Amino acid sequence: MLRFQMIEAALNHKAVEVSAPSARPSDYFGEKVFGRAVMRKYLDKFTYESLLSTMDNGTPLSLELADSVAAGMRQWALDNGADHYTHWFQPLTGGTAEKHDSFSDPDGKGMVIESFSGKVLAQQEPDASSFPNGGIRNTFEARGYSAWDPTSPAFIVDTTLCIPTVFISYTGEALDYKVPLLKALAAIDKAATAVCHYFDKNVSRVHTYLGWEQEYFLVDESLWAARPDLLLTGRTLMGHESAKNQQLEDHYFGAIPTRVINFMKELEYESLKLGIPVKTRHNEAAPNQFELAPVYEEANLANDHNQLLMTIMDKIARRHHFRVLLHEKPFKGINGSGKHNNWSLGTDTGVNLFGPGKTPSENLQFITFLVNVIAAVHKHNGLLKAAIMSATNVHRLGANEAPPAIISAFLGSQISSVLDNLERSTSDDAIRFDAKSVLKMSGAAQIPSILLDNTDRNRTSPFAFTGNRFEFRAVGSSDNCAEAMITLCTAAAEQLAEFKHEVDAKIERGQKKERAIYETLKQLIKRCKMIHFDGNGYSDEWKREAARRGLDCETSAPLIFDRYLDPATLKMFKDMGVFNQVELEARTEVKWETYTKKIQIEARVLGDLTMNHIIPVASKYESMLLDKAFKMKSLGLNFDSDMELIREIQMHTSALQGLVADMVEARKVANRVEDQRQRAILYHDNVACFLDEIRTHIDKMEEVIDDQMWPLPKYRELLFIR
Repeated sequence: MLRFQMIEAALNHKAVEVSAPSARPSDYFGEKVFGRAVMRKYLDKFTYESLLSTMDNGTPLSLELADSVAAGMRQWALDNGADHYTHWFQPLTGGTAEKHDSFSDPDGKGMVIESFSGKVLAQQEPDASSFPNGGIRNTFEARGYSAWDPTSPAFIVDTTLCIPTVFISYTGEALDYKVPLLKALAAIDKAATAVCHYFDKNVSRVHTYLGWEQEYFLVDESLWAARPDLLLTGRTLMGHESAKNQQLEDHYFGAIPTRVINFMKELEYESLKLGIPVKTRHNEAAPNQFELAPVYEEANLANDHNQLLMTIMDKIARRHHFRVLLHEKPFKGINGSGKHNNWSLGTDTGVNLFGPGKTPSENLQFITFLVNVIAAVHKHNGLLKAAIMSATNVHRLGANEAPPAIISAFLGSQISSVLDNLERSTSDDAIRFDAKSVLKMSGAAQIPSILLDNTDRNRTSPFAFTGNRFEFRAVGSSDNCAEAMITLCTAAAEQLAEFKHEVDAKIERGQKKERAIYETLKQLIKRCKMIHFDGNGYSDEWKREAARRGLDCETSAPLIFDRYLDPATLKMFKDMGVFNQVELEARTEVKWETYTKKIQIEARVLGDLTMNHIIPVASKYESMLLDKAFKMKSLGLNFDSDMELIREIQMHTSALQGLVADMVEARKVANRVEDQRQRAILYHDNVACFLDEIRTHIDKMEEVIDDQMWPLPKYRELLFIR
């Protein structure tokens, strides 16, 4: 009965009316953000200019100036209804963390005053041993520090001033995503700026930009509450496919349901007030699946905004009687969700380094950066896969809906042709770009004009060039974008530094600069050809071809995480100043532990549902059929079909009881292993394999057991918002 009560509740949910704001978005955009316009109003001129210098140039900020910033920030927060503040950081849980403190302090005279000092703004002390740390902090070693990141502006959520911060251990190791992201961004800035000087001496800085596309599912809150698997794991561990799901392709870009559009309106309104430049909304391919995407921003800020969005969208969804599912594969048989990371580099002179130019010199710079990125992806393809791998994303990758778990790069026919011609050319060869464009290679690597929309958009490629940026499509919908950005930026920084070293060596030997660049590019193109693939990444042929090319084809998540500890990885992160060995070892421990715990939770939930929900219902229905068969036999009627159904239910019930018992025993064996890596491998090899086996039997029983008796909401009820 509970299932039908929940269905009735879902049907009775009315669209929550959202009153349209009276102002235009441009009038309220960023009103909850301590941005530059607000700083100018609340800070004195010297403090304002000093803070801008810190934000733009990394100039240290003194404690006296921090006090002045804190005073202005406090007054702005109080003026906007805030009564608490928090250091808002991103621990290795994948989400965000915050501890709220009141602005009110006793004044010693029986009253309170609102206080907020520069010291409190700059640093606080959360318990570092209570967050995932990979052994860096023991249980009895609690001290850790959160420290203000001035490059990401503070903001107000509800009545709390949130201050973006980094999170480090007492001994200085990074315990979050922001510290290594900032270091990776600094590394690629340094390396890319040095290479830019071959083409333009006026470049003093290279910025990294990120535009994420957030896919997600919505389900009715009442139905979600009736599914313990959704509630506890974020995905359905059982459930027979609906007769209709996405096969008619009628949901994609279709009319957005009224309840959903009201949720989206409120989400966009709150996002814009928080300075998140949301731009696009639409139905995705699967029923109940949607997407939101902003305009691109500087990568650190973009990442903060994505983390913030995932928090506020959950709060707003509840007001509309929805629950947001960010699991990469919440429903079997339909598309999962990703978070495509559109990545580009731009100079402070206004040049997009992945944007084709109009002159040979501009295009030589474009080809230089493009080839170096492809070379970095080739060298570290296994590591890039590790950066997007998880116990949840593994269900989505390679499932004919998302990029495969083999990293390759798509360039398109036009760019591929240019690179092929460069590789084959000699100093006197012509590069034939098309019938209208032929340029001679006479002592310098001159590249023909390249169109902006120079590629198709290959959705089967995990790392695709899409005209003026790269799209890292393999990132999971629940992921922190920083994980992929840290790895990609660091790998590109290392490659650019090596490129400059090789070019400079050729110049020192007497080669002209353009010729040195050209010769080095030719070598790189030959070296990284194996990563270049423009075909269908879903095909079995590609899997075999990728193995032949020597690409990383490992499918076990715990083994994929090993790439973080490869000698080449350790060297790269150390040389670029992003991670030391202790930090990498700790993060890999966290990955193994997180993988184990997620599979462990799924196994426990599925075992409980099987023994406490499914088997009792199956036994009750079986008993009813036996009673019916006995009565039919007493009347001399044929009851063969009933006995066949009874035997089928009995077979599934018996199989489930045995499988659950075996799964519990496999967990016990794995749990006795102390080493995190070995335990994760055992959970992958000996525990996770039971989940699909158990599901198969349950899904078969769902087809034959009386619908009135089935205890859990079915796919046909979960997947279509009414």
